[in-house]
Amino acid sequence: MSGHSKWHSIKHKKEATDAKRGKVFTRYIKEITIAARLGGGDPEANPRLRHAIDGAKSVNMPSDNIKKAIQRGSGELDGVTYEAITYEGYGPGGVAILVEVLTDNKNRSVAEVRYVFSKYSGNLGEKGCVGWMFARKGLIIVDRGSIEEDELLEIVLESGAEDLKIEGETYEVITTVEEFDQVLKAIKDRNLDIESSEITMIPSSFVKLEGKQAESMLRLFEKLEDLDDVQNVWANFDVSEEDIENYQNS
Repeated sequence: MSGHSKWHSIKHKKEATDAKRGKVFTRYIKEITIAARLGGGDPEANPRLRHAIDGAKSVNMPSDNIKKAIQRGSGELDGVTYEAITYEGYGPGGVAILVEVLTDNKNRSVAEVRYVFSKYSGNLGEKGCVGWMFARKGLIIVDRGSIEEDELLEIVLESGAEDLKIEGETYEVITTVEEFDQVLKAIKDRNLDIESSEITMIPSSFVKLEGKQAESMLRLFEKLEDLDDVQNVWANFDVSEEDIENYQNS
C-alpha cells in the first residue's frame, strides 16, 4: 500500500483550515508567480502554471488574485522574486523527506526548516541524500465507488497512464508528467469522482511506521508544511488509518 491516499485525506482537511487563515492562498500565489516567471503567463502553453491555477481555483481563490500573481511572475507588475529550493532529510525510522520551498530569503528558510527537523525527531541532510528515491509523477485519486477497477484500468491505460493501484476506498492512477493532463481529461470525461489530482513526487519504496514513530512522523510532516516558505513536503512513510486517527485526536 502506498499511503498516498491516506495522507491526502489529512492534507485536504488541513487545506480547508489553512484557507481560513490565508496560508493556502499564499502558497498558490507563490506557485503561480514562479510558474509564470519560468514558463510565461499563458496557462495553455505552461502546464505548471495551468495546474497552479486549477489548484488556486479549487480553494476558491479570487480571479483577481490569480491574475495579479501571473502578472508579477511575467514581469507586468512589480513584486517579490522567489527562489525555488528543495531540502532533503530524514524522519523517524529513517523515512526520506523532501521539502520544496519558494522563498525571498533562503537564509531564513533553511534556518526554519533545520529547526523543525531537529525539534521533531528528524535530521536535515545534504543535497542528494534522499532525492534519488523519488520520481516526479502525476497522481490522480479516484473514488472506488464511482467505477469498477477493470473499466477504469482500460480508460487510464488507453489514455497513457503508467499504473493503477487500489488504496483503501480509492484508486491511485499514476502517470508521467507529460501524460498527466491527457489521463486526467479521460477520467473527467467519464464524470468520475476525483478526490485529487496533482503533479507530485512519488517514492520508489515506503517505510511502515507504527505507534510513537508514526505519531512523530505525522507531527514532523505537519510542522514542516506549516512553515510559511514551504510549498510541498513529500516523504516515503506509510501509517495505518488507526495511527492517523489517534494523531488527529491527540
